[in-house]
Parts: sequence; structure tokens; C-alpha cells
Amino acid sequence: MDSVTRLGVVGCGLMGSGIAEVAALGGLDVRVAEATPDAVEAGRRRVTASLDRGVQRGKITEEQRDQARARLSFTHDLSDLSDRQFVVEAVAENREIKTDVLRTLDKAVEDSSAILATNTSSIPVVDLAVATERPGQVIGMHFFNPVPVQRLVELVPALTTSPDTVQRTRDLATQLGKQPIQAPDRSGFVVNALLVPYLLSAVRMVESGGARPQDIDQGMELGCAHPMGPLRLLDLIGLDTAQAVAESMYEEFKEPLYAPPALLRRMVAAGHLGRKNGRGFYAYDA
Repeated sequence: MDSVTRLGVVGCGLMGSGIAEVAALGGLDVRVAEATPDAVEAGRRRVTASLDRGVQRGKITEEQRDQARARLSFTHDLSDLSDRQFVVEAVAENREIKTDVLRTLDKAVEDSSAILATNTSSIPVVDLAVATERPGQVIGMHFFNPVPVQRLVELVPALTTSPDTVQRTRDLATQLGKQPIQAPDRSGFVVNALLVPYLLSAVRMVESGGARPQDIDQGMELGCAHPMGPLRLLDLIGLDTAQAVAESMYEEFKEPLYAPPALLRRMVAAGHLGRKNGRGFYAYDA
């Protein structure tokens, strides 16, 4: 099977824009779909700004930036992804939304051998795969934030995923300069199954008055050599995303350690979502 040259990305938020940027820098023809014309323009600005920062920081050259921009196109119509060989959906971490997107892609993408990948961080992939007419070509491809920096990709085959799909997805991850690991199709996969209980424990510590956020974070950064403390990491991930992941894991396992703490729920309800909107456990510039 030839390597992927035409990639589709659905969603151009924090994750989708990063996937699109990495793929365009990697030489692929990338078409990004968003829900509305306004969302398309916001996504275009997000990718462009990230490429410009890459030049400013000396990570890429101006020529690389310009070539990547030329490989990117945007649309608000999923039917414009009809010629893609591989599509990654990176929409909100919501089972119904992801299922609807994959069903639509299944009809829109004309190549019967094309792979549909989901960037879900917690939803069992088989639940999404069986909503399509090509369950053998649906796989989890979980990138990590920020995508241009983090090298890891979790490959998550469902019970229905074919060995060929796994290999082609592994090849694409390598083509993009990522290091793939294979994870089981259970909510949380490998990384979040270990990480989420730790993050939620930090929230419970704040909730109980046991320690201040800055002391918790400094303790883990300085005492355990973590690059970022758990509460700063939650702000980076997005508290709404963290809550959705925790709820999905609790739904599957019914383990108390996966249950979102009340404080997390209250912060999300108040719109304190972290870095994405300027306020979480810490305050950020808008």
C-alpha cells in the first residue's frame, strides 16, 4: 500500500489544528473541515499563528512555513473530503458528535480502502467503528497536546480493526515524525488510564483544602521531575475535556478514582476551562 499523501482532518481546534500543522509540515496535502465558515477562519488563523511561532522560535524556516501553508486547504463541507486516503476526526470529546461525524465521513469518503481515525482520548473505539459501514478501517489515533511538540501517538485498534489498518496507521504516525505505541481499546487507553486518576487526586487535594494549587504543582515539578504539575496540566488540557474523559472512564469501569470531583464539575459549569479561555486553576492572558 502506498504511503498517505492526502489527509483529511475534521475539527480545527487545539488538537485538529496541531494535527493539520504537523501533517502539512510533513509534506502531506491536508484538507481541514470545520462546522461553519467562521470556524474555518478561526482554524486557519490558529494554524497560521502556530506556523509563524515556529519560525520565530527557530523551529522551522520561512520556506518550510510557506510550503506548509500551501499544502493546507479548508472547508466547512465534509463532502470535500471525498478524495482523502486517510481522515482523522478531532472534534469535541462527545460520543454522539463523534459518531455522527464518522457516519457522515463513511458516506462522503469515496475510496473504499480509506481509513477513518478518531482522536478520542477516552471513548472505546469499537463503539464508533460499528456506526460505520467500514469498521475494519476505523482505528483510534490519539495524539497528545501540543501536537507539534509531543511525539507520542496511541494507536487503538478495535476488535473490528483489520491488521492492515493498524500497519497503515502506524506507518502514517512514523511518517509524521511521531512515536506510536499500541493501546488496548478500553476507556482511557494507556496514558489516560494512568494519568487521569493522578490529575483527579490533585483536584480532590485542592477541594479538601489539603494544599494550594501552586504548592501541589511545585511539589510534583521539583520533587518528581514532572515538566508540569497536575493542575497546570489540567488547565492545558482543558477542564471540560478532562471532565469528559473522566466521565467516560467512570461510565466504563465504575471505579471511584475515575469519578470527576465536585470542584471540577463546578469549575466547568462556571466556564473556568483553563488556558483556552483564560481561567482555570490559574489565570491566563486572554
